Amino acid sequence: MTFIEEIKEKARRDIKRIVLPEATDIRTLEAVDKICKEEFCEIILVGNEQEILRLANEKKLDISKAKIIDPENSAKFKEYVNNFYELRKHKGMTIEEAEKLMLDPVYYATMMVKMGEGDGVVSGATHSTADTLRPALQIIKTKPDVKIVSTFSIIVVPDCEYGDNGVFLFSDSGLNQNPNCEELAEIAISSADSYKALIGKEPIVAMLSYSTYGSAKAPEVDKMVEATKLVQEKRPDILIDGELQLDAAIVPSVGLSKAPRK
Repeated sequence: MTFIEEIKEKARRDIKRIVLPEATDIRTLEAVDKICKEEFCEIILVGNEQEILRLANEKKLDISKAKIIDPENSAKFKEYVNNFYELRKHKGMTIEEAEKLMLDPVYYATMMVKMGEGDGVVSGATHSTADTLRPALQIIKTKPDVKIVSTFSIIVVPDCEYGDNGVFLFSDSGLNQNPNCEELAEIAISSADSYKALIGKEPIVAMLSYSTYGSAKAPEVDKMVEATKLVQEKRPDILIDGELQLDAAIVPSVGLSKAPRK
């Protein structure tokens, strides 16, 4: 069973409600067509119902098992507006601003998760990282112990002997431009915890650099070395090493050659 098959099988045992706010993007509807056939989660599309159905019919996509919610016509709209206003009024938000933002499908979808009407939001196909993250930070917020918000990408390489049978998590590849060593350590810890939560296996973390064990000297290298030490001190349960070049981190023979003392 491949990693993707494992994830789908796990999902079937614990059906989640996934909210898709980019419902007028044809790629989203193509994905919904496949998901509805495989039935590994429930789909909620947020947007103009007539436009969504028109696009699906044009492309002959079956989205009949998906629920469609138009924020403008939703019975929950006023409730969501009021809750959003209460969350943000200390920041100077007015009720009028809350109403305007709640018409945005990404904001509405995020509020659905906040209110327990959905279990997760998938966005970013047509929205920027900032426009995807902003509603999450304003409405759902971070875990109490998280000191920095970061992103990660899960890459699955078929028939790959490296990583966890071809499964890799790379972080932070889309948000923090130049984190310091303390921030790098927090990103590594969050990424390790996310890997375990999503993949269900113990993470093995490599702090990547253009240097392996001092093969280059630079402040950027020193940051990775110090960040590795901080993670080891804060979370000794995490298996972590660094600084390492990518080949040394994932190819055992290269790691033995470039970092023989480990």
